[in-house]
Amino acid sequence: MNSQKGSKLYIFGITLVATLGGLLFGYDTAVISGAVDSLKTVFHLNEATFGSMATFYHGATVSSALIGCIIGSAISGIFAEKLGRKNSLLVAAIMFFISALGASYPEFFFFHKGDGSIPVLIAFNIYRIIGGIGVGLASAISPMYIAEIAPADIRGKLVSWNQFAIIFGMLIVYFVNYFITKGQSDVWIADTGWRYMFASNAIPAALFGILLFFVPETPRHLALIGLEDKALQILTKINGSKTAKEILKEIKDSAHEKKEKVLAYGWKVLIIGILLSVFQQAVGINVVLYYAPTIFKGLGFGTGAAMYQTVIMGFVNIIFTLVAIFTVDKFGRKPLLIIGSVGMAIGMFAIGILAYYAGDLIAESPIIGMSTLVFIVIYSASFMMSWGPICWVLISEIFPNTIRGKAVAIAVAAQWISNFIVSSSFPALQSISMTFTYCLYGVMSVLSILFVWKMVPETKGKTLEDMSKLWRK
Repeated sequence: MNSQKGSKLYIFGITLVATLGGLLFGYDTAVISGAVDSLKTVFHLNEATFGSMATFYHGATVSSALIGCIIGSAISGIFAEKLGRKNSLLVAAIMFFISALGASYPEFFFFHKGDGSIPVLIAFNIYRIIGGIGVGLASAISPMYIAEIAPADIRGKLVSWNQFAIIFGMLIVYFVNYFITKGQSDVWIADTGWRYMFASNAIPAALFGILLFFVPETPRHLALIGLEDKALQILTKINGSKTAKEILKEIKDSAHEKKEKVLAYGWKVLIIGILLSVFQQAVGINVVLYYAPTIFKGLGFGTGAAMYQTVIMGFVNIIFTLVAIFTVDKFGRKPLLIIGSVGMAIGMFAIGILAYYAGDLIAESPIIGMSTLVFIVIYSASFMMSWGPICWVLISEIFPNTIRGKAVAIAVAAQWISNFIVSSSFPALQSISMTFTYCLYGVMSVLSILFVWKMVPETKGKTLEDMSKLWRK
């Protein structure tokens, strides 16, 4: 290691471990996709058992992890400040592990295998909520950890790898679910296959927990709790001895400027953080991610073809996330966000117009079906090269050191609440008018352009301590 320049290998290794939190975020939220029908069978979520409420209970079971996500993100600030960033990620890893094993065998302790009674259904949902809390913690703290470790000149790139890990985690679980169910009967899948899907999450969760013992706490947190010597050691490994002393001085100076009130720097910075989260969801990305097979089936593709198109879209998402990773520290945050918003607006308005002309004949119109697929890919690619990773970059770096933990928690909680509202409202909106629904997301994309242009500051190349100076002005 060059003591004057620091070790790139060291920082990349730490980042790789931290991004496993993002991978588990993607894995845990997507694993349910392969078990939707099985859960309906196992827990008798049908009209014969639950009457007209069957659909509601099925939907609540599928989405119960989102409740945990909201809770986990809301309490992440308290955990980050009291336990530190590293220990908070350890808590998240433990919750992922417990959830994986518990959701795969909810009868454990009190019930016999195959019991589909309401108490077992409740136990299953509790385990999923525990996993959701882990997701909420990881979604806030993984990018925060990376941002506080990373040198300013490559911070955007390193935090963006967290978004890559989220998308990669989703893609992995799609393949895992596929190989678990390949060649198996529906009866076996409903009895055993779905259990393997949830249990598979325990492997990356255990790996994440073990590897966290080999990475340090962030120097900024260490400095804020008075462990300045340890902070300097880590900063020296990352940045070199000369730069490390300068950064530590800036951290100490910023730590004494304001105390821990979340509004110490006014409302504006907090509102910008919240609106970044809200717009990331209001543009409709999770509608595309969660309902992709359903959308493709509606375009006239069969079930097998729809899953194939979904995998293609998954690879497109990864490729364009890489575009963001390798350009965010060169072009800056604002230009990429605005370019992405323009692409998303074009994609959504085009899909809305095609839906208007297609009507119920879309399955009989290959041209319209393929055109819609093209614009879905344009929309998704635009999001993945901009709002997908860069929203997390900005949320992790835009807040001053002394309020970062609490402010990030508020912003990420707003993101999960927005996620829930947008995702749960899509079926009802689509039943009213597909054209209106997609154009609504197009309008949100246009509004996001105005928001970024007028309110969001450029943070490229700035240290986290510069944020204190920026908002103090």
